[in-house]
Amino acid sequence: MDYSESSQIEKAKHKPWVKTSHWIITLSFLILVFTGIEILMVHPRLYWGEVGNELTPAFLEFPISRNYQRSDWEEQIPFFDSEDSPVSAGRLGEEEMFNQNGWGRSLHLLAAWFLVLTGLFYLIIGLLSGHFQKHIWPKLKELTPKKFFRDLKEHFKLKISPPTGGPQYGLLQKLSYMGIIFIALPMAIITGFTMSPAITAAYPFLLDIFGGYQSARTIHFFTSTSLEIFMVVHVLMIVLSGFKAQIRYMTIGK
Repeated sequence: MDYSESSQIEKAKHKPWVKTSHWIITLSFLILVFTGIEILMVHPRLYWGEVGNELTPAFLEFPISRNYQRSDWEEQIPFFDSEDSPVSAGRLGEEEMFNQNGWGRSLHLLAAWFLVLTGLFYLIIGLLSGHFQKHIWPKLKELTPKKFFRDLKEHFKLKISPPTGGPQYGLLQKLSYMGIIFIALPMAIITGFTMSPAITAAYPFLLDIFGGYQSARTIHFFTSTSLEIFMVVHVLMIVLSGFKAQIRYMTIGK
C-alpha cells in the first residue's frame, strides 16, 4: 500500500477488544516461546510417527543443550526377538542431564490456555462484528499479481507506510494475518492438544489425523517456528513504520 492509497482509506481506530486481545495473546505467546525452547532443550530431538526416544533414530536433532547426542547408555535390551523390536537401556550416569521439564511444561500449558481462550474470544467477536470482513480479508480487487508484487517490492525496499492509528492494512499484511489467524495458530493449538494424553484419550482421532504423538510434536515445532518468524518480522515492521506511534495507537494513545 502506498501513501496515496492509505490516505484515501477511512480512518478507523483499533477497538478496545482488539487491543486487549492483542496484548494478552502477545504475552502468552512470548511465554510459550520461552517455555517451548526450554522443553526442546530437555529433549532436543524430533521424530515422525507414534513413538520416539533417544534409542531410536531422530527425524531432526538440535545442538541446543548438553542432552544433544547423549551416548551414556548401557547395552540396549530388546523386548522381542526381532529386528524392529522396541528396546530399553539404562543410563550409565556419566553426564548430568538437563531436565527442567516440570515447571516448563506447567507454565507452557498455562500460557497456552490463555492464548486459546483469548484467541477464541477474538475470533468470535471478529466474525460477529465484521472486523475480519472489513479489515483482514482482502477484497477481490486487491487480489491481483500487480498489487501483490508491488507490495512485495516495497517491503523488500523497506518502503513502509507510516502508522495510521488503525487497521488500514496492505495486501501482504492481510494475507499474513489471514495465514496466522486461520491456519498457523489453529494448527499449533490442535497439534498441542494432540500431544496431551488426556485429550487424545477422549478424542483419539487426533492421533490418526497427524499420524501419532511424535508426528504431532514435529508439526507443532515447525508451525510454532513459523509463528516466531512472523513475530520477528512483525516487530521489524513496527520499528520501521514508527515504533512510538504504533505502540501508542495499540495501547491507550490516540
